[in-house]
Amino acid sequence: MICSDWAWVGVQVAPLAWLLLGLLGLLRVNSLRFVAHGLFPAGAVVGVILAVCAWRALGAGSCATVLPLGLPDLPMHLRLDALSAFFLLLLGSVAAAVSIFSAGYFRTGEGTAPGLLSLQYHLFLAAMAWVLLADDAYAFMVAWEVMALASFFLVTSQHRVPEVRRAGFLYLLLAHLGAIGLLLCFGVMQGGSWQFTFDAMRAAHLTPGWASVAFGLALFGFGAKAGLVPLHAWLPEAHPAAPSPVSALMSGVMLKTAVYGLLRVSFDLLGAPTWEWGAVLLAIGLFSALFGVMFAAVQTDMKRLLAYSSIENIGVICAGIGLAMLFQGTGLHAFAALALAAALFHCLNHALFKSLLFLATGSVLHATHQRSLGKLGGLIRRMPWVAWTTLVASLAIAGLPPLNGFVSEWLLLQAFLVSPALPLPFVNMLVPVGAALLVLASALAGYVMVKFYGVIFLGRMREPQLEQAHDAGYFERFALVALALACVGLGLLPSVLLGRLNATLGLLVGSTTTAWGELGWLRVGAASHASFSPLLFAIGIVAVMLGSFLAIRRVYHGRVARGPVWDCGYPWQDARMQDTAEGFGQPIRQIFEPLFRMQRHLPSPFDAAPRYQVTVEDRFWYLCYQPVVRWVDTVARTVGRLQQGRIAIYLLYGFVTLVTLLVLVL
Repeated sequence: MICSDWAWVGVQVAPLAWLLLGLLGLLRVNSLRFVAHGLFPAGAVVGVILAVCAWRALGAGSCATVLPLGLPDLPMHLRLDALSAFFLLLLGSVAAAVSIFSAGYFRTGEGTAPGLLSLQYHLFLAAMAWVLLADDAYAFMVAWEVMALASFFLVTSQHRVPEVRRAGFLYLLLAHLGAIGLLLCFGVMQGGSWQFTFDAMRAAHLTPGWASVAFGLALFGFGAKAGLVPLHAWLPEAHPAAPSPVSALMSGVMLKTAVYGLLRVSFDLLGAPTWEWGAVLLAIGLFSALFGVMFAAVQTDMKRLLAYSSIENIGVICAGIGLAMLFQGTGLHAFAALALAAALFHCLNHALFKSLLFLATGSVLHATHQRSLGKLGGLIRRMPWVAWTTLVASLAIAGLPPLNGFVSEWLLLQAFLVSPALPLPFVNMLVPVGAALLVLASALAGYVMVKFYGVIFLGRMREPQLEQAHDAGYFERFALVALALACVGLGLLPSVLLGRLNATLGLLVGSTTTAWGELGWLRVGAASHASFSPLLFAIGIVAVMLGSFLAIRRVYHGRVARGPVWDCGYPWQDARMQDTAEGFGQPIRQIFEPLFRMQRHLPSPFDAAPRYQVTVEDRFWYLCYQPVVRWVDTVARTVGRLQQGRIAIYLLYGFVTLVTLLVLVL
């Protein structure tokens, strides 16, 4: 691809178009109709254009340019290659669906004025695109900070609520701590020169020790944004506070910018990764996956449940990247390509089905004004469009075939199963344990989705006001259906994307998936290891269902009698007799109780309305963050004592400082 190609031009214009749409929102700040029916659909069109241009660039070469922006002798550089093109494809696809959904979602009187909200929203999209295009540390950090600030204002849209302000502060604090780590990382990768471009960092040739330091700083900085444990504290607080479309963008796309940064630094700027880096990242990823899914299983807030589920999926992605580093560091490039293909595929899969789930919770929240799972139920009767699209996303995130979530997890499991080829005996003993942990996390993810979908949509309505719930509007339905079809399409035809990923894999690990197995329309994988045919599997499922239906109709036709369901001797059943979200998560609480910090409220025998309540809290908050908070508070109070408000005391400070300096000089 030459740099005058239309795809390269479109990729550069898309962020500018989003920025222009955001500024147009300031022309009519309080006009919801102008923003919802004009700017958000236009933003969706820009997302589609970006996705098409990124798809065109995914299998082509690279392009670069220097912008007339920046500081003297420090201009900003942009670059489009196979890695950035893949994540731009992810960004454009999800942004298009979320923007269409937003056109029907936002209402008047919900926090920030519509025009200002449009500015923050489209600036957020533009900043994420610039992060993926930046080709020097200066441009990258500017775009990274703009992305953090724009998302902070979006999270705190309901800024009048104290809990929302606290969640926004925590998010911004950890975002800036991560940014400090990235600044130090780029400083180390400069190798003593004054060149900030990524090309200069590729040519720095750091010693193994300094390269490991740079990788550690990158893991800290990007891990804070991605929500890796123990840097995850902001994520379950920010998602419940943010509007649902913002949560969809943050979970579906923003977390992936951190994955992109980790890949860019580890495989590109630092050169070939070592197997030790892979072992560390693999361990952190698997622990994050198990931690996230266990906490998701015991949540009673539907958005907090999805937030912990995002931690689990980011852990799965990082486990795949860590496994690819293990293979790459030991010279097994074909297997590294397999593991990395699984991680990249799961990035796109998670962006699609998690965005769909967050958007669906937004529709439920608007229709019922409830986030608590304990007050929902039976909504499949009132919200059929939201229910069946959510079912597709729930099956996909649970890793069931023939949907897209199964393909990426199956590829990753295949990568784990070929790990005996590693020339590291000790690691060979531990990697199969990682495969078992991956399977456990996948099984628990299915458990979580049964709870999520069953409690919200199945059974009886737990509150009388749910009878007034309404289905999603036309804009919202269109976005939900588009994301659901994308989950089905990627599950049935994964080879279309996997074949397009070869350029990205060649850039990062110097090998492609064709070196490991076959990529065809009917089969994915090598026959010598394992192969999977999504289309044939789907055809088999449909055939069995149709055959069973026709057989039942033919055999039992005319012999079916309808009557009341046997009620186990309880003829007056109501919604209170259904399994609750707390009861569904009780087995997980008991099995993994040492990992939770639980507070139980036990009712008294004399209570007129006894209620049993269990609060599950994160131990990492009390082990890692609370001590730091207490230490900072102590230091602040100590320093505050120096400010007495008396001029004589301040003059004394100055006199003591002057005398000390004179003594040191003499």
